[in-house]
Parts: sequence; C-alpha cells; structure tokens
Amino acid sequence: MMKKLSVVLACLVAATSSLAVAADKLKLAVDVPYEPFEFKAPDGTLTGFEVDLANAVCAEIKRDCEFVIQAWDGIIPGLLARKYDVIFSSMSITEERAKKVLFSEGYYNTPSAWFGKKGAGIDVTSMDAVKGKKVGVQRGTLQDDYVTNNMGESVVDIKRYTTADDLVLDLQGGRLDLVFLDFPVGESTILKNEAYEAIGENVQVGNGVGAAFRKRDTELADQFNAALKKLKENGAYDEIMKKYFAYSIKI
Repeated sequence: MMKKLSVVLACLVAATSSLAVAADKLKLAVDVPYEPFEFKAPDGTLTGFEVDLANAVCAEIKRDCEFVIQAWDGIIPGLLARKYDVIFSSMSITEERAKKVLFSEGYYNTPSAWFGKKGAGIDVTSMDAVKGKKVGVQRGTLQDDYVTNNMGESVVDIKRYTTADDLVLDLQGGRLDLVFLDFPVGESTILKNEAYEAIGENVQVGNGVGAAFRKRDTELADQFNAALKKLKENGAYDEIMKKYFAYSIKI
C-alpha cells in the first residue's frame, strides 16, 4: 500500500512540475513577415528587431518565451481569446485599441512613408494629384487609418492587405500606384529595388509602439516595462537596434 501511495505521490509531483513549466512559458504573438521587425531568415528561423528585443525582455524577466505567428487582422481577438499572452508586433498605441488591451510604455517610434515608382512625380500632398490612384495599406494599421481619414474612398482607391509582403508584391506588379507603410518596412523591402523610391516627406503618425496585454495582466505589463527600461539604460536596446537600423527609433 505504501509503495502504491509513493508511486501516486511521485506521479502527482511530476504532473505538478509539468504544469508549472507549461504555465511558466510565455507566448508572444507576432505578425510575420514585417521586415525588419519580425521575419524569417533563409534557414526558416524567426528573427528581426522585435524578436531580438522580446528575447532580451524574456531573459530579463526570467521567462521561457515562445513566438506565435498570427495574422494582423486577428491579433487582438487572439490575445483576448488567450491564444497567447502578449502582442509584441509593432502595435501602435491608440486610444481605440487601449479600450480593448493594456499597453506597455512605448518602446519604439518610426515614421510612415509613401512609396511608389521612381520618377512617377505624384504629389502625395495634393488631393487632385492622388485622385483615383490605387493606394495600398496593411489592413487595420495606423497607416490604414491615416489614408482612410485623410483621403478616403472618394479620393483614392484604397486596397487593404493582410500582410506587408502582399502589398509590396502588388506594388511591384503594377497593381498599385502608391503604398503607405512604416518607413523601415518600406526601406527593407521596396527600396531594395532601385525602380522604386520614397515619395515626399516622412509622416509621423501615432504615439509609438507598445506591447499589448489583456487588461487584467497588469503585473506582466509592469514586468515588461521594467525590463524595457533596464535594456534601454544598460545599452542592450541600442545594440539590438543598431543591428537593424542606421538611425535611432528609441523613445
């Protein structure tokens, strides 16, 4: 009887340990590809500025982290449905989103920019010049909001895409006249082709990017804030940033 009891206790301890390990794993959602923030290297491994920064944060808070690839238009519903614990994927901090999620302090801010065929001569500040043009944006982003609110369907033909890659492919395929997206994303994808250029001046939209949590996960958000602050102070953030950018995006 004692032997059976020992076996049962051993199984319970093992099961409890397994549950503790599983519970300790933190799942972070990323929308891939979104180069240079998160994308797959040629060997298939996940990399990018936010991937490296997230790994540094996880090391700082001593949590085992796992990345979950999630399409952008379902990324907040997935968080609320507990598919993952954190969104760490270039989510701009907005009042509307803050009604649904809890944001960390901002950890980077980049300008947005217009991109198109080199020499097209389109004045993106003139409604007459852009009237009827096919404009690509990634669905549900701050750039989508900007084009919708400042131009609207009555001025331009807005084409919304699930991924930035699809948007770039349609620009290069001649199915779009212009695209509006994060400058670093356009720099890493569109500007690799010398036939395209950034048009006009960069546009600063939004209040920076933050990690997003479920509203009740205040302790986890505090841990992320403390870790991000420390990484900025000890120089680790700058080291990661310099791997991907020739300019500062720190806030």
